[in-house]
Amino acid sequence: MKLYTEVLASTYQDSVILMRISGQVRQHPGVREVALFMGTPANQALLQQAGLATEAARQAGPNDLIVTVQAASDEEAAGAVAAIKEMLQATRKAVESAAEFRPRSLDSALRQMPDANLVAISLPGAYVRHEAMAALRRNLNLFIFSDNVPLEDEIALKQEAVARGLFCMGPDQGTAYLGGTGIGFANLVARGRIGCVSASGTGLQTVAARLDALGEGISHGIGVGGRDLSKAVGGAMTLFALDALAADPGTEAIVLVSKPPHPSVLARIEAKLDALRKPAVVCCIGTGPRVSGRTVWVETLDQAADAAVALLARQPFKAGVLTDPAAVRGAVARAGGETAGKTIVGLYTGGTLAYETGHLLRSACGTDHPHRVLDLGDDEYTVGRPHPMIDPAVRTDKILEAARDPRVGVLLVDLVLGQGAHENPAEPLAAAVLQARDVAAAEGRGLACVASILGTARDPQDLAAQRATLEAAGISVLATNSDAARCAAMLVRPPLRAQWLTEEA
Repeated sequence: MKLYTEVLASTYQDSVILMRISGQVRQHPGVREVALFMGTPANQALLQQAGLATEAARQAGPNDLIVTVQAASDEEAAGAVAAIKEMLQATRKAVESAAEFRPRSLDSALRQMPDANLVAISLPGAYVRHEAMAALRRNLNLFIFSDNVPLEDEIALKQEAVARGLFCMGPDQGTAYLGGTGIGFANLVARGRIGCVSASGTGLQTVAARLDALGEGISHGIGVGGRDLSKAVGGAMTLFALDALAADPGTEAIVLVSKPPHPSVLARIEAKLDALRKPAVVCCIGTGPRVSGRTVWVETLDQAADAAVALLARQPFKAGVLTDPAAVRGAVARAGGETAGKTIVGLYTGGTLAYETGHLLRSACGTDHPHRVLDLGDDEYTVGRPHPMIDPAVRTDKILEAARDPRVGVLLVDLVLGQGAHENPAEPLAAAVLQARDVAAAEGRGLACVASILGTARDPQDLAAQRATLEAAGISVLATNSDAARCAAMLVRPPLRAQWLTEEA
């Protein structure tokens, strides 16, 4: 494979456009990989990690655009680079000729929308602080999609936001709901009485979608970013958001979702929740069972939504092992016994769903189990590529790789619908699983696949149609991610079937 790099000096382009172009050019004959990045230190590190760094790329500055192509020949690589430059030029001309006004600064945007009170920021991490501080000084709340924001910048931004009584959602935050309206990757859900504070995007989506399925809805969903509950940040935005929801007359119950906080931050969160006059549910995945005042602590994301609905109805909440035991029992029966003793490979587009699955498999199978759960949205898999919720091609490759491993007996996957997600994600997933089964069958092996869908009936992808596509490919679709993970565990460890399916009979 040949690696070809060209640096376009002083050429900035939006990351979404760069990902779209890289995805298109990656389909060209002979092209294996495409990376389009601004030459920031963080992006240079990603190129190095992906094995796509060249001397020319290392010389690029933060205002330069790095164009790197890996292809079978020099001619194919050069042709791909030429195609990229043509697409960039066409995009620039389209923007310049568009009839609508496109503001080039925050001030010009505010002149166009003087009543705006929220700014969404998607810039290279090194530039976020300057623009975000400018927005805070103009009394604007922040939704920061950008990752690779220096930790000290995040701390400074959140301190400034709290001092001004404003939200700083993020950095690296993909989802929020304000007044029931989704921002970023978001499912179309009903507005309701339950507010959510979440340190993850798909965690917030999962709770909101589950509430919708239960006939409830979300008042506000405040995404605080994955580092907010670290010792350094100290839960600054989480504590601020809890106070805001406590004061909101449209919020009657509160849900908090996160990975395990730092112990010092957890103590502050517990004290804050105990002081609230509203019922609260906490799902800190992997923290373990806890009892703290009136707060209900749960293990899984779906239990967080279920418990909040029970609290509103003034009913006791009792967590079961499975959400839909009958559906799980059917999935186990269809798989038979061929998967016993085999390995599970989880291939996830939602990071929090992958984290929840890893926790559940460790609980069920022990900490030394051979199973693998990959978060395909991690930087390791997205260098120069769109997020797999937008472009699922990276998962297709991983599914076929798993199918060629004779130790693998179960594929475990998620499917995320909603705003920003792929328009028909079930189709490529179903095709990949069918192809994987053919690979396994050629070697005399079976391959089970278990899935959960994160979506609602209102989502543009059509939840029912997505489910039907997966089921037509022989994929067992279960109600929740926790059911899917525990079903996979039962497929490879049959003694769990007697324990869990009997308990839920």
